[in-house]
Amino acid sequence: MKKTLQIGLLLVSLLSFVAVPVSQAIDFGDIFKVGGISFLIDRFSTPLNNFINTLTFKHGAGNDYATKVVPILSFGSKGYIGAAQVTGSQELVDRTKAVVQIEGNFSGNSFRVKALVPIDSTNPTNFSRVQGVGVSAIIDIKI
Repeated sequence: MKKTLQIGLLLVSLLSFVAVPVSQAIDFGDIFKVGGISFLIDRFSTPLNNFINTLTFKHGAGNDYATKVVPILSFGSKGYIGAAQVTGSQELVDRTKAVVQIEGNFSGNSFRVKALVPIDSTNPTNFSRVQGVGVSAIIDIKI
């Protein structure tokens, strides 16, 4: 498992290095955090999903739809990563690979808006929205 983590972090580091414009400073600490969080999301997606389902059923808010935990890819003034539980029909949930979070300000700076969009790819530049899937939970990861 340790070797898999090291290989994953190395790949994320290399891909991030290639994708970052030359004029932008590279913070390897952030790259390793993103790689580590991505690994944690992948590793714990099923237990997290089960926990969320148990929690919602316990409080009378469960549903009969399929659910799955996927990464959140967030972009605004900085890039972030997190996780979300999506819900919908099994076929559509299976197609969902991530949730992209798009941020903006409404009415000057009076309101901050975060749109959470289920997508069919982990590539935030080449994706399609998965219609019929909703976000049912947000998972914050302490770093």
